[in-house]
Amino acid sequence: MSEALNPETPEAVLDDAADEAGEEEPIKQRKNGLYPGVSDELAENMKSGWADTELRGLEPIAQAEYTAARRTALSARFPGERLVIPAGNLKTRSNDTDYPFRASVEYAYLTGNLTEDGVLVLEPTVDGHNATIYLLPRSDRENGEFWLSGQGELWVGRRHSLTEAEQVYGIPASDVRELADKLRAATGPVRVVRGYDAGIEAALTDKVTAERDEELRVFLSEARLIKDDFEAGELQKAVDSTARGFEDVVKVLDKAEATSERYIEGTFFLRARVEGNDIGYGSICAAGPHACTLHWVRNDGPVRSGDLLLLDAGVETHTLYTADVTRTLPVNGRYSEIQKKIYDAVYEAQEAGIAAVQPGAKYRDFHDAAQRVLAEKLVEWGLVEGPVERVLELGLQRRWTLHGTGHMLGMDVHDCAAARTETYVDSTLEPGMCLTVEPGLYFQADDLTVPEEYRGIGVRIEDDILVTEDGNRNLSDGLPRRSDEVEAWMAALKG
Repeated sequence: MSEALNPETPEAVLDDAADEAGEEEPIKQRKNGLYPGVSDELAENMKSGWADTELRGLEPIAQAEYTAARRTALSARFPGERLVIPAGNLKTRSNDTDYPFRASVEYAYLTGNLTEDGVLVLEPTVDGHNATIYLLPRSDRENGEFWLSGQGELWVGRRHSLTEAEQVYGIPASDVRELADKLRAATGPVRVVRGYDAGIEAALTDKVTAERDEELRVFLSEARLIKDDFEAGELQKAVDSTARGFEDVVKVLDKAEATSERYIEGTFFLRARVEGNDIGYGSICAAGPHACTLHWVRNDGPVRSGDLLLLDAGVETHTLYTADVTRTLPVNGRYSEIQKKIYDAVYEAQEAGIAAVQPGAKYRDFHDAAQRVLAEKLVEWGLVEGPVERVLELGLQRRWTLHGTGHMLGMDVHDCAAARTETYVDSTLEPGMCLTVEPGLYFQADDLTVPEEYRGIGVRIEDDILVTEDGNRNLSDGLPRRSDEVEAWMAALKG
């Protein structure tokens, strides 16, 4: 990776140029006031000779009409108030390298724009709000920013001009570098989504309160509970790519056996990057007893024939919608008797959970239905003393079921996390909601309360379920779930 030439640290590149020229004194000593370490001749040369690359006649992004409707709903909720929603800034990984940027979901949900430093501002008017998207404009060739700054376009690539951005996102665009001063001078009530842009928050320090800002964050989280048609389509894209990623993994299980869980992780990641933006969360590639660790993301363990592989992974689309799917697969393609017994119990529990996902049902119903089946199995196997009602009342099954049976899904893998309890876990399901159903049984390797043959086996099956007007749709039903179907599917893929 080359080192950025910028006004603060130009020496390395310029010294190299001097050495190549055979000069005693480095070029950097021929300084001008504007560009320390840059010759007048080079600075002048870099200003001109560049083609006009303005893009014309651009089409709006596919979700432009949906983001406009979302902004309208936001405007109606907070009349007469200035609303500020930042995308966020780059975060340093080390020295002059940054982590990959991911825009805040609140900002992306309302604009469709995914670039760093952007800010959406809704200015109150008599009959609603006027929206403006504040962005970095094209790099300035006249002042040298495009090649002297580490974030100049020569280093990190072209960005839309403000005129182009207006066409693409359907929102008037302005220079974000002027926004902080505008906000400091603003009067009237203001709310900001906190935690993404310290500079914007600093400009509003004396104008906002934590309580009022939290109300804005909660509203935007709850707005995402019901997906519109565009969102449902993006979730299906994410799931379809995820299914192909699972197929990729099955085809290379022999290579994973020769290496480690990392081979599985890398194989799925390739699919995510080729067809989407990224993975939606850290892939869980848990072989053998690692399947009993709920968030096993080290993925550095062995993959052995005869063990199970719990693969929990999801592709994130270019619009930031993610799938969240889990399959527990026999590495050698065939479940052992005890593995099949446990797997089939989890499958039966998941079937009960999915059947409970219906419009008008309580959100908690699918969890309760799945937990009842698992409790029944544990009593039947003699691992816990019944009756089942006693087990459920005391939560005794949780030693082996461990977690809740699902969560909302969308632009975050655990979407709508800031929603109030009464609108989420205590709510009633409505068409357009999308959630996971993911029961599991986990028998830790050191659990002396179960027979030895159970120990080290972990099974989870997870699918992404969209609530419809007349029931539900399993977005991930393209991946087999029943044990015999899983074995047949794996055999066909391995050829």
